[in-house]
Amino acid sequence: MGRGSRAGRSLLSRPAAPRGRPDQARTLLDKIWDAHVVAQLRGADLVYVDLHLLDDLHSPQAFSALRAAGRAVRRPEAALAVPDHAVPTAAPRAVIPDAAARQLIETLAADARASGVPHIPLGDPRQGIVHVVGPELGCVLPGMTVASGDSHAATLGAVGALAFGIGASEVEQVLATQTLILAKPKAMAVEIGGTPPAGISAKDLALFVVAALGTAGARGHAVEFRGGTVQALGMAGRMTLCNLAIEAGARTALVAPDEVTIRWIRGRERAPAGETFDRAAAHWRTLSSDAAATFDRVITLDASGLAPMVTWGTDPDTAVPITGTVPDPADLPDGAERTRRRRMLAYMGLVPGQRMTDLVVDVVFVGSCANGRIEDLREAAAVAAGRKVAPGVRALVVPASGLVKRQAEQEGLARILREAGFEWREPGCSMCIAMNGDVVAPGLRCASTSNRNFEGRQGPGARTHLVSPATAVAAAVTGRLTDVRRLG
Repeated sequence: MGRGSRAGRSLLSRPAAPRGRPDQARTLLDKIWDAHVVAQLRGADLVYVDLHLLDDLHSPQAFSALRAAGRAVRRPEAALAVPDHAVPTAAPRAVIPDAAARQLIETLAADARASGVPHIPLGDPRQGIVHVVGPELGCVLPGMTVASGDSHAATLGAVGALAFGIGASEVEQVLATQTLILAKPKAMAVEIGGTPPAGISAKDLALFVVAALGTAGARGHAVEFRGGTVQALGMAGRMTLCNLAIEAGARTALVAPDEVTIRWIRGRERAPAGETFDRAAAHWRTLSSDAAATFDRVITLDASGLAPMVTWGTDPDTAVPITGTVPDPADLPDGAERTRRRRMLAYMGLVPGQRMTDLVVDVVFVGSCANGRIEDLREAAAVAAGRKVAPGVRALVVPASGLVKRQAEQEGLARILREAGFEWREPGCSMCIAMNGDVVAPGLRCASTSNRNFEGRQGPGARTHLVSPATAVAAAVTGRLTDVRRLG
């Protein structure tokens, strides 16, 4: 994975010949996929994996199965192990009080040590959420294939990598063979145009997309985000967009690499350097869908009238403008969907017609692989500056990595957030998954920048509203869901 590694060199090689006519126009999905097919199987392909990201929650079974079968890790240098799900975010972290969490973290360290897999331990200043750490260090590069046991691996598509979340048996397969048996997804283009109004963030855009597609609208597809609105986003915004694509059922997501991508990668710890970087960048510039390429589906959306978004239910597709109201399931023609949404209302303690801005919040969480980057913390601090968290509200900010935490402290963001009354935590998944001590109590309402609002996701009985970092802070300082644009 270091400079000069096989994974890095593979980015400079010519892609394999496409299937069909040599002059056939291809999508970005086609170009990366074709370059990594080792063999064609019945109904699937054997695909080479450039990088394997491992975490504390999803790898123990795979390593155990590998040992039981008497197999070794085929290419340890093409993997990276980072504890994130179970790690406590309260300092100090020298002693982990929860026995189950401690075992997960120690097992990952032992498995990595025994197999020779590079490992970023809990005390390392680079530790954080694996989907953030991988690209942050320059391990994830355009044109790569990446596998991870966590479903939000699609985040990495923001740099033009083809990344898949996989199951435990597939984690074992990659460890043993450095390949995956995969059915090629269909190609979907989501073209977003229009200039979003002031005060609208990438998270609002992502929730807007998921609401438009529905929880299964992209099922079986690799989504390529395109259009002027997408190109105008920075890398953090593109990562948020790709991260949430999974919540629309997508198999993975992509954004074609451009000069924004190349500038962002240059100089990162494990990225190519010097002439090697320049040659790689020349190849990366070819990684876009051909003008005549055909997609299986094309969805066109206009972001020009977008408002801050917030979810009311227990799936991310239940996002509405914060200026709106809780919808009435009776208005839906489908009986099954009416039943599903009535269950959501009961769990969330809501009734149709309630204004979103009337909902009082108890907890606010800023962080996760969706919104824990430095750009997200800048967005949060901009709203928090000069304000105070409302009485009775517990508010946490959890940087997505140690490098993000250090930069936020250097920029003074941490000071602003602490002075406003936010808890400033250590890096990790934290309240996104609530298996690390950061839990929302039953019946409490949380404005969260995470990516999932499922029943019990933030704790048994927790009621989660997905929002942007700006909207989360607006809720913290007013004590209720608030249109951040009203704060100025």
